[in-house]
Amino acid sequence: MIIGAGVLGLSTAFELTRRGHRVTVVDPGGPNASRVAAGMVAPAMEAAIDDVSPDRAALLRAGRDLWPAFAQASGVAFARRPAEWRGGDVDGMAARLKALGFEARRDGDRVVTDEDGQIQPEQAMAALHASLGDGIIQGRVVRLTAQSDGWTIELDDRTLTASAVVLATGAGDAIPGSPEATRTLVENVQPIRGQIGVAKADLASHALRGPGAYVAPMTGGAVIGATMEPGRRDTVPDAAVGERLLEAAWRVLGRSPEPLDIEWRAGVRGASPDGLPMAGPAPDGAGLFLALAPRRNGWLLAPMVGAVVADAIEGRAPSPAARALDPRRF
Repeated sequence: MIIGAGVLGLSTAFELTRRGHRVTVVDPGGPNASRVAAGMVAPAMEAAIDDVSPDRAALLRAGRDLWPAFAQASGVAFARRPAEWRGGDVDGMAARLKALGFEARRDGDRVVTDEDGQIQPEQAMAALHASLGDGIIQGRVVRLTAQSDGWTIELDDRTLTASAVVLATGAGDAIPGSPEATRTLVENVQPIRGQIGVAKADLASHALRGPGAYVAPMTGGAVIGATMEPGRRDTVPDAAVGERLLEAAWRVLGRSPEPLDIEWRAGVRGASPDGLPMAGPAPDGAGLFLALAPRRNGWLLAPMVGAVVADAIEGRAPSPAARALDPRRF
């Protein structure tokens, strides 16, 4: 059973289903941060912007490399597209990309890489939902209880059992009945509020990034993003934040501001202490697993997280990715 229906929960459910397992996903409803996203599958730009280690960059690249097969199997539309960095320290960005092993080239006052890609969150979520059919149920889990052969899962309107449970609850609270060490891990997930704007205008054919903002194509227009506001759980869009994002976006575009029809959205994603997801066995519960806290790389790492958790449930030897994402590293 998967508790949570964001991208990590659905991707894990899809991976288990295609391996022949019977899977139920419990969708609590309400805001879903996976939909408040640009759908970046962007190891190069994310690695360079965060100035990560070569090992971290290699992990992000490996996550991207799983996407073509995952997309083909699941029906998610994945596209490799150029990504540009405009403004700021262009030389420094080019140097970081190359030092981390990514292809990059200067094009006048910008840096371009062909290493990144994008999905469309609404289409991707719909495809993953469709792939699971009637395996998704609506409900809120109120308690977990360990049994000798698995878990009892109490929902607000029914009680279910499962041999294995995956907690994919985003930045949500720990579920009552969770073992102590697991509860501590979940409680230490940092909520990070992110705000984006969906514009009904064709502003970019591929991702454009720069200081303070990005602009990327989205079905029917473009997406402008995105803030990273640690510690905030509110999801009401902030008008002042939107104005600052829009100002930065026009600078990235290199255009004079003009009126736009924009829908501002906000979501809350979770981050582990080191910024990588927690994927794999929980530290203190047989048959309990985590798929949590990917910071802003949930879409990029979703196929990897799904494979790591599925391998753990099946008792396979840990892969290098599994060792990097193991929740027991904390």
